[in-house]
Amino acid sequence: MDLLQSYKDTGIDEDENDDASPLPTSSPDSSPTRISLPSKSAAPKVDDTMLSLTVAGQTHSQTQKPIDPTQHLVSFNPTYDQLWTPIVGPAHPYAKDGLAQGLRNHKLGFVEDAHIQPFVFDEQYNTFYKFGYAADPSQNSYVGDVEGFKEHDGVSVYNIPQHEQKKRKLEKKKEMLDESEANDEVEAVEVLNPATDVWLMKNRKSPWSGKKEWVQGELTEEQKKYAEEHEKKKGEKEGGEKEKGEAHVDKSTFHGKEEKDYQGRSWIAPPKDAKACNDHCYIPKRLVHTWSGHTKGVSAIRFFPKHGHLILSAGMDTKIKIWDVYNSGKCMRTYMGHAKAVRDVWFSNDGSKFLSAGYDKNIKYWDTETGQVISTFSTGKVPYVVRLNPDEDKQNVLLAGMSDKKIVQWDMNSGQITQEYDQHLGAVNTITFVDNNRRFVTSSDDKSLRVWEFGIPVVIKYISEPHMHSMPATTLHPNGNWLACQSLDNQILIYNTRERFQLNKKKRFAGHVVAGYACQVNFSPDGRFVMSGDGEGRCWFWDWKSCKVFRTLKCHDGVCIGAEWHPLEQSKVATCGWDGLIKYWYELLIFVD
Repeated sequence: MDLLQSYKDTGIDEDENDDASPLPTSSPDSSPTRISLPSKSAAPKVDDTMLSLTVAGQTHSQTQKPIDPTQHLVSFNPTYDQLWTPIVGPAHPYAKDGLAQGLRNHKLGFVEDAHIQPFVFDEQYNTFYKFGYAADPSQNSYVGDVEGFKEHDGVSVYNIPQHEQKKRKLEKKKEMLDESEANDEVEAVEVLNPATDVWLMKNRKSPWSGKKEWVQGELTEEQKKYAEEHEKKKGEKEGGEKEKGEAHVDKSTFHGKEEKDYQGRSWIAPPKDAKACNDHCYIPKRLVHTWSGHTKGVSAIRFFPKHGHLILSAGMDTKIKIWDVYNSGKCMRTYMGHAKAVRDVWFSNDGSKFLSAGYDKNIKYWDTETGQVISTFSTGKVPYVVRLNPDEDKQNVLLAGMSDKKIVQWDMNSGQITQEYDQHLGAVNTITFVDNNRRFVTSSDDKSLRVWEFGIPVVIKYISEPHMHSMPATTLHPNGNWLACQSLDNQILIYNTRERFQLNKKKRFAGHVVAGYACQVNFSPDGRFVMSGDGEGRCWFWDWKSCKVFRTLKCHDGVCIGAEWHPLEQSKVATCGWDGLIKYWYELLIFVD
């Protein structure tokens, strides 16, 4: 019994000490019971009563402390009473109204934001200026003239009493009666006459009864002629209204000294000593001259064909300017004929005429020397690119890539549209003649290249791959076998212009950033270098054989949109940018005998 009693006491102590050891089972064959001692902890016992009181006191102080109205962040959830409890304490000693400067948001104190509907605000605003009182949105009371409030029973300008409304109606009716009595004497005779308008208005019963009936008689010869001319003009206006661009006065200003020299030669005549210096091109690195005359960006530049003694620039300020390159370096003539920015310009083969395309939906054919507009063409859409057929016998054929996905061909002699090439799915960006001008390649916003036979509106080659991007600028290699395309994924791709029009995967020029910009790509006259502007104002030069970057020039502050190699002086390059400047670069060559 003593052994059982000790076992019972031991089990109770183990329960009190939270010991999780299982109780031994008693059986006749079991081994003697082991008595386990209570567990001991070596860590000192800490009284956490003060810690609990401290935490509770901080929480209590936070919930009872008033909130500073200038505080932007609250670290606990305040009650409604805390949020709207007024600030207590002594007044600010240096503030006129006792409000600290930090609590002001208005020179007269603190102004609270209140949401009022526009109609309610206008109602109270007009009521205050008419009656002298208005409702206070923060309280259920009125402010302003108390006597006026009592006199008008607190009505607003939009809440007129019913007796006032009846009074106004009676006054209006009385005015109408007075007017009708004054007119009765004049209309008494006309009311009885069915042929008068007064009788028709008094007796009208249908929408047509107020109109006089008139029998159409026979027209005279003069009236018939006038009616035919009117119908003809009306038909032309309806049919051709959409085909016309914005009208603008065409004018030109000459800035040079004389339009002809002492020998009678025109100012656009090339100098007789202009000829190629050598056949080897060099990369320019030095700034020679800067032309600044455009008030906005320059979108395109073109050298005078074959000689390059003049350079033509298209500006976003709606003006086209031609500059002297060899002698004075000044602006020679300004052509003003577009109502909006000029997108593209292109010379004829002899340079005596040029084309311009503007965002005013007009294409103009200019005389370079006199500045007169020879012809104007428009389809009602924005032309993005204009080209003349390079063949000498087809200089009267104009091709224009439009914003409505078409390439339109005009005969400039007759002014008629002779062909439309309509296969693209986006705006047409470029037109490039290849294969001895028998074909031309177009690029579009639909990320494709299409090859056409000139004069036949059927695509003979369609180039479109999933990895292709839009190509807003293209140019032909001097040998005519390769086409360089400025791709918007920051690379220049090369296509063969012979029968297959395949991509040359071995030639790829990269490193520049042109995504989003139609930066012009160009070749040196000997074909050894590839040149392009970029979106950061730099001009890049690559070696044609190795495809490596040869040199970069920081040319403009904004986008360097255009770059042209001089046709005769092989070491000189012109660039234009959206900063409104045209810059002329060259490589200084020193020949030692």
